Amino acid sequence: MEKIEVGEIITLLGENDEEQEIEVLGVMNIEGAEYAAVGFVEEIQGEEDVDIDVFFLRVDEDEELSIIEDDEEFEKVSAAFEAASIEED
Repeated sequence: MEKIEVGEIITLLGENDEEQEIEVLGVMNIEGAEYAAVGFVEEIQGEEDVDIDVFFLRVDEDEELSIIEDDEEFEKVSAAFEAASIEED
């Protein structure tokens, strides 16, 4: 599989075998591991001025996305993406 890129739209299978499209909002390497910040396409492209939910996923060696289950790892990733977004502003 090709490298995950910002702006890429990926279809995931939800809990009830329901397809959901997510867009990659950012990709970051943290301590040797690759992570992606993603949001639901429906929220991102919506016309309403509402906050969108952003999720952080680990990018595995085969470029598959997986949930971050460890709270400490999640906090580290969340803080790194937040710091990067503040630097961009």
